Amino acid sequence: MAIHKFAKLIEQDKPIPVYGDGTMMRDFTYIDDIIDGTVAAMNKCEGFNIYNLGESQPITVNDLITEIEKALGKKTVKEYLPPQPGDVERTYADISKAARELGYNPSTNIQTGLKNFTTWLRKQ
Repeated sequence: MAIHKFAKLIEQDKPIPVYGDGTMMRDFTYIDDIIDGTVAAMNKCEGFNIYNLGESQPITVNDLITEIEKALGKKTVKEYLPPQPGDVERTYADISKAARELGYNPSTNIQTGLKNFTTWLRKQ
């Protein structure tokens, strides 16, 4: 949701709200990689199992915004706001079980994913 929100704001020449100093890290995963993991779970899993699917390569919110700017070819202004209560510094998926049992291996890096996303967004 952050990628979509940030990209739309950049396209509209509006500032991006950043809670905290932007150094908190998040794990962003390209949809095709999630689909691959979901299909692998449907095809290989017997019974009930829980798998974490994600990129497992967290980046800072500031770096994410920079990468979106590059993909769009536009600069933005960041509006730094106080941290949100309960927000954590770093989140990412532990994909070791999915890799081991499903052969899950996300292959779309953030730059490629954002390029694909921004192309799609501009067609909408």
